[in-house]
Amino acid sequence: MTESTPRPSSLIHTVYGEFVRRLGGWISIADLIALMAELDVDAPAVRSAISRLKKAGTLLQERGDGSGTGYRLSPAMGPVFEEGDRRIFRSLEPAELADGWVVAVFSVPESERAHRHTLRSRLSWLGFGNAAPGVWLAPARVLPDARRLLERLGLDAYVHLFLSAEYAGFTDLRTAVAAWWDFPAIEGQYAAFTDTWRPVLAARGSDSGSGPDQAEAFRDYVPMLTQWRRLPYLDPGLPAPLLPPDWNAVAARAVFTGLHTLLAGPSLRHVEEVTGLVTAAHHRQEP
Repeated sequence: MTESTPRPSSLIHTVYGEFVRRLGGWISIADLIALMAELDVDAPAVRSAISRLKKAGTLLQERGDGSGTGYRLSPAMGPVFEEGDRRIFRSLEPAELADGWVVAVFSVPESERAHRHTLRSRLSWLGFGNAAPGVWLAPARVLPDARRLLERLGLDAYVHLFLSAEYAGFTDLRTAVAAWWDFPAIEGQYAAFTDTWRPVLAARGSDSGSGPDQAEAFRDYVPMLTQWRRLPYLDPGLPAPLLPPDWNAVAARAVFTGLHTLLAGPSLRHVEEVTGLVTAAHHRQEP
């Protein structure tokens, strides 16, 4: 497995989040193994990943009606995937400077320093930048997601959240922001995504006739979505005047949106055919 190859557990997360939720939330292990085989993941790797996800509380084992043993998403994962929908499938337009900032200040006792690492990693995952030890900030619109995440993880007792209307000095704000966020790392991930998937979009966009084969669409769409879904978290959607010139998130977003439009529907139909499951009522905000 190369560094850019998605882990089986990440692919399974995508299959559950994008398809299984819309098909009732449960899938048999046999059907999951069949789908994952199309993504070049063998049965032992699927079973190993499922075991880890079950241990983490992501999946619950459940016997279906005449369909054998399968796994259902834990109810606790509902808010997690709903938050993901908002980030992944909503166009992340740059924030406005006038909207202000949310500032997170935390202090964790040395005896509970494991929480300190969790706070840092989860705030970074939400797109916060690190302004100073124990001080993180992001555009104000991140506040609702930050509150939900901290409460869900039981970390809200360690954190104070503030809303600030404007930056008042002393360093030039653009210079400060470049130190608080790792722009080269974020741009590197956007570039890797675009380099990998722009040729696929070009090829798919040139297809004629009734559209992409459903199985082929699935084989492209799941790895593409798996690679993409972490990027909207790392990118907080900073105001345009604070971003580097030629910010490459724009090109990456166009590639993602194009492939999502072409492949999401055929991929879902393929999963329905493989599993025999029927799409349940499920709503999300599309790009």
